[in-house]
Amino acid sequence: MSLIVDWITGPLAYPFMQRALVVAVLVGAVCAVLSCFLVLKGWSLMGDAISHAVLPGIVLAHVAGLPLALGAFAAGLGCALLTGYLKENSRVKEDTVMGIVFSGMFGLGLVLFTWVDTDQHLDHILFGNVLGVTARDVIETAVVAGGTLLVVLVFRRDLLLYCFDPGHARTIGLPVRLLHYGLLVLLALTIVAALKAVGIILVIAMLIAPGATAYLLTDRFGRMLAIATASAVTSAVVGTLASFHIDGAPGACIVLTQAALFGLAFLFAPRHGVLARRARPAAVG
Repeated sequence: MSLIVDWITGPLAYPFMQRALVVAVLVGAVCAVLSCFLVLKGWSLMGDAISHAVLPGIVLAHVAGLPLALGAFAAGLGCALLTGYLKENSRVKEDTVMGIVFSGMFGLGLVLFTWVDTDQHLDHILFGNVLGVTARDVIETAVVAGGTLLVVLVFRRDLLLYCFDPGHARTIGLPVRLLHYGLLVLLALTIVAALKAVGIILVIAMLIAPGATAYLLTDRFGRMLAIATASAVTSAVVGTLASFHIDGAPGACIVLTQAALFGLAFLFAPRHGVLARRARPAAVG
């Protein structure tokens, strides 16, 4: 028992680990809530697209002397709007358009980064640097994550109906177009909040794994939100502490923990797990 307590409390003796843990938990919570809507809507690739597309915005914001989060948000939202425009004005399917837009913007970001003289490390942008966050970074993350969570929870019923059945939402008078772009704005804000923790590469896992895990464990959306949040916060805590002990990257450890929880749910979920599905025909027979 003392070994477990030491494993948990040892890293927390360092202020940088305390800040890292707070940021990881905040990011995990907001990503988990939004991931439930993305899983229901089938927007996994949209999250991937926006997370990659923020790179040119980060570089241009650095050149202009603006906050990097502002540039990331503008680029992410621009990616979403451009994807919608191309989808509506061509015969190309949405997933193909997203693949073209995010790969093009990511490539543009890499080219711009090589031209700019900066002390920013590309690895920190791509994979995050949660161990290097400052007290100001914690406050900024808390503001963005808290605001996003508040909006999602206030409008969760409208967003749920839009994600589950947009046709019915339009029939009963909900502003479907506003909900569509509002969800995209929330997605961009969430990605901005997660940049410090896991970077633009690993954020897609945090935006999908908690919702996918919860989707296997329950058929009720309220419980899905609770399970996704619990799994994401647990992954944030375990992954951050484990990274200290094994001298690994915190973002990668968090994502690996989430993947492990998804694997357990995939196998052992009471109704939708592999083992449960295999046992049902035998029970009937």
